[in-house]
Amino acid sequence: MTLLEQMTQLASQAKAASRQLARLTTAEKNACLLAMAEALERNAAALKTANALDMEVGARLGLSAAMLDRLKLDDKRIAGMAAGLREVSALPDPVGRVLDERTRPNGLRLQKVTVPIGVVVIIYESRPNVTADAASLCFKSGNATILRGGKEALHSNRLMAETMVAAGRAVLNERFPAHAIQVVPTPDREAIPALLSLTQYIDLCMPRGGEGLIRAVAECSKVPVIKHYKGVCHVFVDRDADLAMAETIVFNAKCQRPAVCNAMETLLVDRKIAQEFLPRIGERLGEKQVQLRADAEAEAILKSEGRNPKSEIRRATEQDWFTEYNDYVLNVRVVDGVEQAVDHVTHYGSAHSDSIVTRNEATAKQFLAEVDSAAVYWNASTRFTDGSEFGMGAEIGISTDKIGARGPMGLEELTSYKWLGFGNGQVRN
Repeated sequence: MTLLEQMTQLASQAKAASRQLARLTTAEKNACLLAMAEALERNAAALKTANALDMEVGARLGLSAAMLDRLKLDDKRIAGMAAGLREVSALPDPVGRVLDERTRPNGLRLQKVTVPIGVVVIIYESRPNVTADAASLCFKSGNATILRGGKEALHSNRLMAETMVAAGRAVLNERFPAHAIQVVPTPDREAIPALLSLTQYIDLCMPRGGEGLIRAVAECSKVPVIKHYKGVCHVFVDRDADLAMAETIVFNAKCQRPAVCNAMETLLVDRKIAQEFLPRIGERLGEKQVQLRADAEAEAILKSEGRNPKSEIRRATEQDWFTEYNDYVLNVRVVDGVEQAVDHVTHYGSAHSDSIVTRNEATAKQFLAEVDSAAVYWNASTRFTDGSEFGMGAEIGISTDKIGARGPMGLEELTSYKWLGFGNGQVRN
């Protein structure tokens, strides 16, 4: 069987499974998710054995200690995956909600109702816990899913998917579609463009990982791709800001967890308060040895006479303003008011998450209206762009696209809708 034939079989099986999934009730889906959670815990020993094989592969591939840690499955992480499945089971079913309803003058009644997307391909790196998270969210929203993790996690991912399917079949017998959750069985890189060429079967692709992976997937795919290239997030401290509040927000946005996509990468400070605020925040960021990449004006203030900064400070390059560091590194620029701040965010940002700190409502509303990002905040940290923080429960990723889902993607974002028409013989004149 050729690689294309193999991927076609996988995709056609998923398409058939998606039709079966659409027939399941909320109670049936929840019962399956609870059984899957129990099965993962019950089979923890087997999962750790499979994962040990993956850890050996990862070591041979030269993965860093951090990447090997992300790959590792232990009892705590398996328990966390099971807890995640139970949380998804407790969330409201996103399928079948009536979004709109109207009756036309001729008596035709119309309903706009949420439905599953169909077949969703999810591509990600390392972290086998993503397998359980993604599969559970897709299952609850009625979607068949095809999972492609990193080649270093193939044993873990396969066994996890098999365990979840077996648990579902134990609950529903033949009514549970055997191909509702599938793992791409080959590490061959050419499997991805082959799979994503099958527009007759695949409805959506969601890559999770670094910018390089996401761009490669978007370039080769013939099916729609929900993208999140990178998170170049900004905080703008306005001239009318409460500086104590601004200090707290800036420190949190950069330092609470710098390696995530909603961490701040650039601090913009209004010229009117730069002399007062920059030394203050520079000293606070120095507690974490945050390296600062500053424009000329900010650099001069931060290095002004009599100050002994705890952090390395150097002049920012043009490329720095576009960079997602995922580390204790921060760009700093002095701007002349909110318009210049918005101009900077528009040019250098990634449409992920941006914030303004100000007591001036008019200025805040201008920033909120003109910054075109998935999440825009007033007097709050960018770190809140997260499914759980938004009260959505689990999430499958964060979209920076403008068409379709945008921001944290939970269960609702894994649905589409269709119109239902109820008549009694109406015909169009």
